[in-house]
Amino acid sequence: MSVSLQTQHDAAPGAAQSFAHLRAGGVSLLLDTSGERLPRVLHWGADLGDVGPAEVAELVLASVVPVVSGTPDAPYALTLLPEQSAGWLATPGVTGSRDGAAWSTAFRVTGTTLNGPLTRDDGTPVAHRLVVTAADPDAGLLLTLVVEQYPSGLVRTRSTLTNAADDVFTVAGLDTALPVPAEADEVLDWTGRHLRERSAQRHVFTAGTHLRESRRARSHDGTLLLTAGRSGFGHGSGEVWGVHVGWSGNTRTYAEQEMPSGARVLGGGELLLSGEVRLDAGESYSSPWLYASYGDGLDELSHRVHTYLRSRPQHPTSPRKTLINVWEAVYFDHDLPRLTALADAAAAVGIERYVLDDGWFKGRRDDTAGLGDWYVDKDVWPDGLHPLADHVTGLGMEFGLWFEPEMVNPDSDLAREHPEWILRTGRRLPPSARNQQVLDLANRGAWDHVFGRMDAILTEYPIAFVKWDHNRDLIEAGHQATGRPGVHGQTLAAYQLIDSLRAAHPDVEFESCSGGGGRADLGILERTDRIWASDCIDALERQVIEAGTGMIVPPEMMGSHIGSTHAHTTGRTHELSFRGATAFFGHLGVEWDLTRASEDDLTGLAAWIGAYKEHRGLLHTGKVVRADHPDAALRVHGVVADDRSAGIFAVVQLTTGVFAPPGRVRLPGLDPARTYEVRPLAPGDDIAPWEGTWAPAWWKDGARLSGRTLGVVGLQVPNQFPERSVLLDVRSAPEV
Repeated sequence: MSVSLQTQHDAAPGAAQSFAHLRAGGVSLLLDTSGERLPRVLHWGADLGDVGPAEVAELVLASVVPVVSGTPDAPYALTLLPEQSAGWLATPGVTGSRDGAAWSTAFRVTGTTLNGPLTRDDGTPVAHRLVVTAADPDAGLLLTLVVEQYPSGLVRTRSTLTNAADDVFTVAGLDTALPVPAEADEVLDWTGRHLRERSAQRHVFTAGTHLRESRRARSHDGTLLLTAGRSGFGHGSGEVWGVHVGWSGNTRTYAEQEMPSGARVLGGGELLLSGEVRLDAGESYSSPWLYASYGDGLDELSHRVHTYLRSRPQHPTSPRKTLINVWEAVYFDHDLPRLTALADAAAAVGIERYVLDDGWFKGRRDDTAGLGDWYVDKDVWPDGLHPLADHVTGLGMEFGLWFEPEMVNPDSDLAREHPEWILRTGRRLPPSARNQQVLDLANRGAWDHVFGRMDAILTEYPIAFVKWDHNRDLIEAGHQATGRPGVHGQTLAAYQLIDSLRAAHPDVEFESCSGGGGRADLGILERTDRIWASDCIDALERQVIEAGTGMIVPPEMMGSHIGSTHAHTTGRTHELSFRGATAFFGHLGVEWDLTRASEDDLTGLAAWIGAYKEHRGLLHTGKVVRADHPDAALRVHGVVADDRSAGIFAVVQLTTGVFAPPGRVRLPGLDPARTYEVRPLAPGDDIAPWEGTWAPAWWKDGARLSGRTLGVVGLQVPNQFPERSVLLDVRSAPEV
């Protein structure tokens, strides 16, 4: 239905005060929509309740910034799309020009509508949608600003800029900014690199701009989420606000404090390269969606994102099947007897999906050649992939296949036949990375070729799962035909390719992999079923990597694998109990040559897979919770059912602690009024070597405590060696 904006006359006769109050999931976004200026945020945060027009009018008055020396004579007005013409002298919302002119905007609103509840075209429920249209005749620009709030309280917003004049307007940036209060005095975001993604970093919210740019068209080093909150905020408490740019190309996210007012904002959008978006008359550019979440603690902020993703009709809801990916088992050594033996071993331990990784296509014996030639290599596979696929499906498993559609080896038939299809600047090739260049998918010939080859493979073979890789940064990525930068066009073309293949093959699941976790944003997650969180399977590294990735990615969409005893990427050696407990909470897989595993290891692996299958219904629908334990050597996290009837927790000893035993740990997220039985959960109950003395007194027979006691007081946990973990099963106790 359509809902009119509320209007109220203030004390001055004839002066109208209108506003939009978006309320859902315990969050309020209150916007001042009076006058001709773009909307101004009066409040984004905890639910204000049913605020009336009179109070909003008073709040508008109470929020006017006083004029101080050295500033314009009228107070600034910070709009969702900040403008210098409104007195805002920090980062503007629109940057660009007409060959140097029309570089500053002064939009005037031409229409405002608020609708809700409603559903998106894809069927996702929306609590509220605010649409504002505006024009700047002097700059020759039209603007459409959309703000959506979802039932979880998550907000997302985007802008569309249209050139209404005859000459070209070059867009340099289109960013949205949301204010946060003075209480948000600390910034938390994440950084990293290939094999070590999502490392948290905190600092004081200082004057100036904390800018996080990703110029790689992927985000190993970038932050998935930029947050600001009250100093010391944790997972369970402390107000916190966060933003995320849902885009798989270049991005910019910033936390900014304007001077001298001290006003603080979180903002972001696409990072556009020079001249990348040039609008001819009538053409438009839409920014990526900027997602914004608020919470009392990081867990609540994160849960709003997870709940949103789970509300989409396309969200994967079938049991997340265990898989084996053969990469670390065989690498490029593709041999039918070896691969069928691996399939036999995988089926024997209960694995449900078998994924053939890199090396199956023409000329691909290592990573120096063949990429782009998407034909089954007849030298290795004289009968095609049918013998392996038939063997796999005959064992009751699904068959999956690896592609890297956006890249090409210079040593390939494709590159030799179509050098014009490679993204490059001028006559020089960009620096090589993993012996690869980037295929220009914005070139229609290249796009049609890749779609045709992938469609043919997916049609010929019984493929249920595609691992979609993206193994290099986009460096000097230019369209040869125009010489202009190509990251924006490449990102849109990659989206179109995935969408078209999904439409043609609706029963195939797609995984986003980008050298591991380089592409895990909400833009790619709108069109894929899971992400590969990292190429590093070392369980200790994964504890950190998955904690950061999980801030926006729910467990059922995060691929987490049990690797071999000896980690390929770090050289560490870990017990199966630690590797299994780490992978248990995600979309579990295996990346291990099981034909060389011991009988004890195979028995243990089968136990982990069986436990995962038994509990994945809870693990992949419940609320992710994390304890704020003061000892950095200890990590406590878990999943609690939506009705809080049950939960599963991991107590992880990352390294040696200062204290031994570690003392009591709290289990958050449970119903304070219920009584629970807590027991060790097999096979994550192994605390060898000294179980009799290292186990707490309750370990053998369980503990019976209220959710309030478990959340406020906690219970003793086992003493463990470093790089070990135990699992706790928490179930609502029957009445006695």
